[in-house]
Amino acid sequence: MLIVKPLNDLAVYLTDLVQKRLWLKVIIGLVLGIGVGLLLNPSTGIFDESVAHTLSNWLNLPGEIFMKLAQMVMIPLIFASIISGLVSSVSDRLKTFGLWLFLYFIGTTTIAIGIGIAVAFIFNPGDFVRVRGGLTNVDVSTPEVTSSGGIDIPDTISNLIPVNPLQAILSGDMLPIIVFTIIIGIAITQLDTNHSRPLIRFIEAIQKICMIVVGWAMRLVPYAVFGLIAALVSATGIDVFVGLGYYMMVVILGLLILFCVYLIIYSIVMKQSPIEYLKSIKDAQLLAFSTASSAAVMPLTMKTADENLGVSSKVSDFVIPIGATINMDGTALFQCVTVLFMAQSYGVELNLITVLLLTVTVVSASIGTPAIPGGGVIVLATVLQSTGIPSEGLIVIIGIDRILGMFRTAVNVTGDLTATVVFNKCFGSSDKPSQLNSDYETNDV
Repeated sequence: MLIVKPLNDLAVYLTDLVQKRLWLKVIIGLVLGIGVGLLLNPSTGIFDESVAHTLSNWLNLPGEIFMKLAQMVMIPLIFASIISGLVSSVSDRLKTFGLWLFLYFIGTTTIAIGIGIAVAFIFNPGDFVRVRGGLTNVDVSTPEVTSSGGIDIPDTISNLIPVNPLQAILSGDMLPIIVFTIIIGIAITQLDTNHSRPLIRFIEAIQKICMIVVGWAMRLVPYAVFGLIAALVSATGIDVFVGLGYYMMVVILGLLILFCVYLIIYSIVMKQSPIEYLKSIKDAQLLAFSTASSAAVMPLTMKTADENLGVSSKVSDFVIPIGATINMDGTALFQCVTVLFMAQSYGVELNLITVLLLTVTVVSASIGTPAIPGGGVIVLATVLQSTGIPSEGLIVIIGIDRILGMFRTAVNVTGDLTATVVFNKCFGSSDKPSQLNSDYETNDV
């Protein structure tokens, strides 16, 4: 069989960023951005409103460039990675592997949504905002769920196969893109070596080109965070953080609980201490926290799974690219808490049927969420529309999304790594031990 160069070989483009403590630079940029934003805010009287607006637009430029670069390479990177994983791991058990992987991702996403619903109803962050005169300036009515508004399951399944793949790529509809990629990847495995070799080499070139671009984008991250936060604070003031601080704490609490669920899964499957697990994956977590893009750190995630966790590359090459696209548990939890937060803020009563509809919608939305900064908010408007909650309040959420995005991306990457450990235990080959590498030396980060 043709040997495919693994994507984790391209982690060299990211390792240098970890060694230079990118996460610390991001935190510094965040703090400095708040300070500069307060100085630029017209309420201080230091700068005129028009001058502050012009300066904030320039400060926002690095962030815009970073997000555009991440969006630009996301689809070709995931396309090439999934095909490489399929070609590398094709076997008689692939069909069963794929089915159980899908069911596992659906299960963990459902758990994440359950945690989100629980913390939202226990702590009621929206009531806190409404009492303080929050999102109450929009007329709303309680949403009604009718039988005609149900989900046509056969039609939904058939729509997963894109009639026009180019249209799906242009619209960024990730789930049909994944289905198309898997079909093409399986078809490539049916070719003889002479015909498949040039295709594989071309796909490897695409991966390397994408990672070069990602490496360029990563160097903008501290400046992007600085500029985005400065522009936000200069336009809204620090009140947006103070007023929504309780909501942010509820989201982070939910993510922490989900994080603990992953540690419990690891401990049960591997019968090992989760402390060693955390030490082995901290580089991938820190880079994910810094960039807020699970797709961008995918090569380092693969390298962490293979070298630090002893996962077979046949498993990680298949699980992680798909997980980085559809296993968005942290994003699903964030979307669920945010929908309930906004419903509470507007005074919208959600009955049991609507909450169940919300669960199904969030599962679908999280699967199709782009693995890029701000991806969770991009599809959140669709979730709000399905439950009859006004989407105007999203402008407030967008302001603090960058901070929450860092936390949920770190959780998403942890979920992907936990999935590789689980499936390596069940389906991995014997070429690598399914245990932590005791000789692993952690970087000083």
